[in-house]
Amino acid sequence: MAGLTLEKGNNLSLTKSDPGLAQAVVGLGWDPRTTSGEAFDLDASALLVAANGKVRSSDDFIFYNQPQAKDGSVIHKGDNRSGEGAGDDEQIAIDLTRVAPDVERVVIVVSIDKAEERRQNFGQVRSAYCRVVNAVTELEIVRFDLSEDAAPETSMVFAEIYRNGSDWKFKAVGQGYATGLAGIANDFGVVLG
Repeated sequence: MAGLTLEKGNNLSLTKSDPGLAQAVVGLGWDPRTTSGEAFDLDASALLVAANGKVRSSDDFIFYNQPQAKDGSVIHKGDNRSGEGAGDDEQIAIDLTRVAPDVERVVIVVSIDKAEERRQNFGQVRSAYCRVVNAVTELEIVRFDLSEDAAPETSMVFAEIYRNGSDWKFKAVGQGYATGLAGIANDFGVVLG
């Protein structure tokens, strides 16, 4: 059974939609448009963001080279370098019961590796989506299909999972950055080494 599909800017209470939800998997997928050139390599990452809108430290930037939060609450499940095949291309597992109390949001980001060098952007990507699945029941709770043309953008905040009192909610964001992953990292206070 497919979950609810949201439009950009909309949100959904995960807690009310799936009251037993503790283990969530954020699945991300995309297909590169046919181009004559370099292969596309899109990378998913997650940022654990505090009330001030910034990460607490660089440890809160979860990606293929730092695949797990220190407390184990967020785990990157591996890098898909081609986007080939059906289903999710990359997944990020979130244990909602283990997310630190001072983390208000888990921001889900996708960036194009070597976008400048390869002259690639999200305008050349199709069928991009972000979905949340209950890891125990394997049922999709919510989905956000990124439909707009994002020609100059090389990275994108797809969605966020955030606290609202004792509830967890999902927000379909779809905010692009022409400044790549470095631009997103800078906005959220990640120091890239």
